[in-house]
Amino acid sequence: MAHAPQIKIPAVYMRGGTSKGVFFRLQDLPQAAQVPGEARDKLLLRVIGSPDPYAKHIDGMGGATSSTSKTVIVAPGTRPGHDVDYLFGQVGIDKPFVDWSGNCGNLSAAVGPYAIANGFIDPARIPDNGIVTVRIWQANINKTIVAHVPVTNGQVQETGDFELDGVTFPAAEVQLEFMDPAAEEGDGGGAMFPTGNLVDDLEVPGVGTLKATLINAGIPTVFVNAADIGYTGAELQDAINGDPKALAMFETIRAYGAMRMGLIAHVEEAARRQHTPKVAFVAPPAGYVASSGKRVEADDTDLLVRALSMGKLHHAMMGTAAVAIGTAAAIPGTLVSLAAGGRAHEAVRFGHPSGVLRVGAEARQEGGDWVVTKAVMSRSSRVLMEGWVRVPGDAF
Repeated sequence: MAHAPQIKIPAVYMRGGTSKGVFFRLQDLPQAAQVPGEARDKLLLRVIGSPDPYAKHIDGMGGATSSTSKTVIVAPGTRPGHDVDYLFGQVGIDKPFVDWSGNCGNLSAAVGPYAIANGFIDPARIPDNGIVTVRIWQANINKTIVAHVPVTNGQVQETGDFELDGVTFPAAEVQLEFMDPAAEEGDGGGAMFPTGNLVDDLEVPGVGTLKATLINAGIPTVFVNAADIGYTGAELQDAINGDPKALAMFETIRAYGAMRMGLIAHVEEAARRQHTPKVAFVAPPAGYVASSGKRVEADDTDLLVRALSMGKLHHAMMGTAAVAIGTAAAIPGTLVSLAAGGRAHEAVRFGHPSGVLRVGAEARQEGGDWVVTKAVMSRSSRVLMEGWVRVPGDAF
């Protein structure tokens, strides 16, 4: 009986922010996977080790969480004024799908360093010591991300003293600017607030009618008040991820929020669109003990936020959801700004399960509509391993 040999594909395994993923250059993928479609999805599923009914990813590069079941494809920039195109694939863990509907804000921090180290940036632009500005076209959502990457001795600087809650060790700071982060036409109706309201009454069968801020910024997100669903906003992962009823409730809220935002036509479609929208709950500042054991005091934050990704409470905060938080905090009247004291914030510190994160946003009104020009936050990244990833030749 003939058995297909494994093939090897050049790849880099990187941490970006509080996520990890497998990075590929488009030209290094097998020919059939260089274009969107079934072959590409099957290849990336096999790389990660999905679908895995054991939810462990023993036979792949994934880590069996939403933060570690990620893939990135980088190509030379196709848009004027951009250095690279960046395409993100969120790989399902126990189901055979790759969700291309949104960005990963955390892995965005690794794209600039990857581009510099892998020949996408003109060497003449790379100083011996300094900052390289990399303009990234985020191809999932058709947005620009500007990464400011430190360079030492002509190489990407990865070590440093920048600390990011949710990441064990310090590293070099990478500042990210998410330009014009609100939705494009066709993505949730083409408006930052697809319903036209800063706060909606969202009817969720089996849960009730909840106050909700439905926003398209960074990533489509459904914000609700923690108190309205029986939480304090200081919960850690085990309090929710170990409660099937709670997870089912959040998925129901997410599904009906997605339908209200115009992302899906029927509530059943949410099961096939797990990456977006996100669902998050907010509360005023309060003290709590983070998952690391560190004490977070009420004075350390402007509000508390917990968010779910791929059906589970995130261990820290998705970068794109942080953009949504920063944007909503900059606009008075949203649930986020109300939880943060009721005023507009140019920058906001929010508590998450692993600690505290700061994100800023520039917002203004134009003709009665809110416009956000950019959101800014700092992350870090690091190459964990590079070489080749191997998959069976008949896997795609």
